[in-house]
Amino acid sequence: MVGLAGLSFGELATEAQMSKSGLFAHYRSKENLQLAVLEYAQERFYIQVISPALKKKRGVPRIRALVANWVKWEDGAAGGCVFLAASVDFDDRPGVVRDYLWKAQKEWLDFLSKSARLAAEAGDFRREIDTAQFAYELYSIMLGYAHYKRLLGDRKAGQRQKAALERLLAQYSK
Repeated sequence: MVGLAGLSFGELATEAQMSKSGLFAHYRSKENLQLAVLEYAQERFYIQVISPALKKKRGVPRIRALVANWVKWEDGAAGGCVFLAASVDFDDRPGVVRDYLWKAQKEWLDFLSKSARLAAEAGDFRREIDTAQFAYELYSIMLGYAHYKRLLGDRKAGQRQKAALERLLAQYSK
């Protein structure tokens, strides 16, 4: 996998069995192609991670479902999470791809923060919690999980992620 930054019309055209010029005519620029990949990934993320979790009861059951689905997403993605990889590639490159990533990740963190607020409203968490801090810590656990599993090959990454999640949930619980 070459990542979003290494994506090229030539390789994609070969893979899709299309002409390079036909592919270029559709997307018009590498940035547009990269944005299309991110938009598709965001749609898949919603379908695979968020939507099934929304069927769970508000509060800790929904947070647990989000995390379980997020782990499946990370584990099922060839080369890892496209958002994580692209964030590393584009975090210091100004432009529309970075702007899209920033917006998508901000929305995800806001969603995690809202999930913590709903957990407090449901009585699963203390009322006075800092929901943005909860989102930060949960996101950090998942970044650590991805790093330990993919780069470090830690066979206990899943156990470590689950232990960290349990400590986080206990910290915010009543």
